[in-house]
Amino acid sequence: MSDCIGDFRRAGHQAVDWIAGYLESVRQYPVVSRVRPGELVDALPSTAPEQGEGFAAIFEDFEKLILPAVTHWNHPGFMAYFACTGSPPAILAEMLAAALNANGILWKTSPAVTELEQVTLAWLRQWLGLPEEFFGIIFDTASVSSLHAIAAARAMVAPETREAGASPDLVLYTSEQAHSSIEKGAIALGVGQRNVRKIPVDAGFRLRPELLVEAIEQDLAAGCRPFCVVATVGTTSTTSIDPVPALADIADRYGLWLHVDAAYAGAAAILPEFRWIFDGVARAHSLVVNPHKWLFTPIDLSAFYSRRPDVLRRAFSLVPEYLRSGGDPRELNYMDYGIPLGRRFRALKLWFLMRYFGREGIRRALRAHIEWAQEFARWVDADARFERVAPAPLSVVCFRYRGSDDDNLRLLEEINASGKFFLSHTALNGRIVLRLAVGNLGTARDDVREVWEMIRQAATA
Repeated sequence: MSDCIGDFRRAGHQAVDWIAGYLESVRQYPVVSRVRPGELVDALPSTAPEQGEGFAAIFEDFEKLILPAVTHWNHPGFMAYFACTGSPPAILAEMLAAALNANGILWKTSPAVTELEQVTLAWLRQWLGLPEEFFGIIFDTASVSSLHAIAAARAMVAPETREAGASPDLVLYTSEQAHSSIEKGAIALGVGQRNVRKIPVDAGFRLRPELLVEAIEQDLAAGCRPFCVVATVGTTSTTSIDPVPALADIADRYGLWLHVDAAYAGAAAILPEFRWIFDGVARAHSLVVNPHKWLFTPIDLSAFYSRRPDVLRRAFSLVPEYLRSGGDPRELNYMDYGIPLGRRFRALKLWFLMRYFGREGIRRALRAHIEWAQEFARWVDADARFERVAPAPLSVVCFRYRGSDDDNLRLLEEINASGKFFLSHTALNGRIVLRLAVGNLGTARDDVREVWEMIRQAATA
């Protein structure tokens, strides 16, 4: 072990220097990896080494083989999907968390894992303007957070399913623009795809409440049991914001669990001028916000909140004798509130980040991203060759070249082939649409301007 520690000390200094240099000069790399499928598999040995190798040889292969196969999410030109950032303070925390190797199964297995999670999620709850009654727990991704919301909804409306299993008459409602994880969660829990109602949207791609009521009434008349409605604050394709207050009224009227997916857009509620995106959210039963999307936290960290932790606990608590604990009233065991038993020390990186930047530092970054995206939207509006195809309330702009779908896909391919920028696409109203998402901590206004000039030149060519 002593030899290993010595090697680690030397290689660790080298790794930190490499990370710092990488973050400073990440622009030198093409954003999107240029390797072919299977190329890395073919380049690596088909069996693991019999004898150990030194850090120098491992690091050499990291740079020579692994790095070329990386798509650089930490690149300022990464403007696809929802851009995210692994920021320096949070990266440092990840290193410390790996060294501690704590597993927060129970409070006593690592009190720091549990109590820092409580404190840090309370801080984030305050920044977001959520009520104090919202209980917070960290999962890995919004997909898993939303799955827990659906399970809790089922436990509230049909508690017998904990022992009897899934009931075929339970129905879930969400927007046709909702993230695919909602439907996947229903599949995983045995609700089934045919019991997921995808409610049509309006011209702004927001769920239409009157059509939700119509679908619920039809299901009640058919003898089904509506149990959950999922609203989205910042949909994946367009960042549209569903009318949460109206959906909360409907959920109350019919006794449904209301879950709000704000995985990307929820961060904007930290800004006083954007607190409106959370109108009605205090009435929801659960909410998910992903700090690893727009709060500069390395993946993965998903913050799940619920004002009904009692239902969440009823859905998941299962305590064998070997995991029984002392019963102190302040002893929180997160294993009782979800599927995972083992829990990484994820809260540490969020704690480092919130302390390093502070609320005002985060606000400055979010405001800049929104401002640059809004400017990009104005440039699109001013160029007759392009059209904006959805509202752009936050830092994502959906637009298209006034040509065929193939024209737009070719334009997208040309931009991404440059190595400087990475955009993604979606489909709206049956047409291919390009998406620009500003969200990386290293992105500057000049980057947004440069990608627009590149888009215009590609359209001219």
